[in-house]
Amino acid sequence: MAERHYLDNEEKSVIIVMTSGPSTPHRCATPFYMGAILASMDADVRIFFTMEGVRLCQRGVPENLTALDGGKKIIEFMRDAKAAGARFYLCRPALPGYEMEVENVIDEVDEISSGGVLADLILSCDKALFF
Repeated sequence: MAERHYLDNEEKSVIIVMTSGPSTPHRCATPFYMGAILASMDADVRIFFTMEGVRLCQRGVPENLTALDGGKKIIEFMRDAKAAGARFYLCRPALPGYEMEVENVIDEVDEISSGGVLADLILSCDKALFF
């Protein structure tokens, strides 16, 4: 049986659901690293921030957070994913629970959306990853 590789098939859309946030910084770099790799392989990558993940979109948080002591800032991983073509979606219903206001959202966010958008992204993608 021949080995199957990602680029050998038509599966090209990925949703990464980001629920991890500042309380688990060690989980906050890999999703963006993977998003950057996948986007650079011409996958349509969408990263949806919900639950505590919304805090990564709050001004001042990703700029001051690292996955490892002395490591690269999370905002840099996020910007790498954006530069590769990933799109960022922020869950509007989760914002009040973290006392976040829309005007305090980082510029990297492409869309502030509802849970219905997340459901649609999950149902329409080829692959879904949850962090």
